[in-house]
Amino acid sequence: MSLSLNQWTTRRWSLPEAVDGCARHGLEAVGLWREKVAETGLARSAKLVREAGLRVSSLCRGGFLTAGGLPGEEGRRAFAEALEDNRRAVDEAAELGAACLVMVVGGLPGVRPGEPLPAGFSRDVAGARERVAEALASLAPYAGERGVKLALEPLHPVYCPDRAVLSTLGQALDLALPYPEEQVGVVVDTFHVWWDPALHEQIARAGRRIASYQVCDYLHPLPADVLLGRGMMGDGVIDFPPITRAVAAAGYIGDVEVEIFNADVWAADPDEVVATMKERYAGVVTVPAAPFTVT
Repeated sequence: MSLSLNQWTTRRWSLPEAVDGCARHGLEAVGLWREKVAETGLARSAKLVREAGLRVSSLCRGGFLTAGGLPGEEGRRAFAEALEDNRRAVDEAAELGAACLVMVVGGLPGVRPGEPLPAGFSRDVAGARERVAEALASLAPYAGERGVKLALEPLHPVYCPDRAVLSTLGQALDLALPYPEEQVGVVVDTFHVWWDPALHEQIARAGRRIASYQVCDYLHPLPADVLLGRGMMGDGVIDFPPITRAVAAAGYIGDVEVEIFNADVWAADPDEVVATMKERYAGVVTVPAAPFTVT
């Protein structure tokens, strides 16, 4: 496994600056965001990454599929719009040669990230998960035809209302398993899954369906905006080596992507952030070669 910079960690950098920064710091891969790709242009973004000799470890993000749980015409329209946007995301991932398209599946129908509860939202969390399964039935074959793997990302339960009704790796795997592993996989993001008592069992169950391994720390106490509660590895409560060992033992040989949402990290000099990221990766995340053998 090698280190990748998710470009949201150095949010101040444009896509060209992030690509250049990865090359200057000796990284082999970069995780891209659709917003940044759109700013630069899809064709130019793909060209810049190729010319720098980098891999695209992931493209973030697809998903937000649950609005189809709203009643009547509103729900039908929202579902159709979500499917169309996700097909565009798949096409972008194919053009970029991304290892996967990260899928943040969406929260309760009608609830928007970070906004007060609106009138008429749905509390039907089971129904919202059914909408995700329904969308996958359409999107997985489309992605497979284009050589793109959809990577379902479970998010910490605190984000269930507005971002992801998938809260555990087991839930994500249950939705992924009906499809070929080259079509649908899962994301292991330490911030979101470190707390799960079934984590190691589910990592082993996932095996080669692990499409992305993302790392950052879980800060305590969390800030008022819990979205920004991600810290540099070693600054929070997560014990990384056992998780890394489990992911490696499951057969994952992809990139380890550092994805941090944190106001102080975003305000810091991006080159210093990447230097610290490399140091913490070596000292906190990676595992000495001796303790285990991958079979």
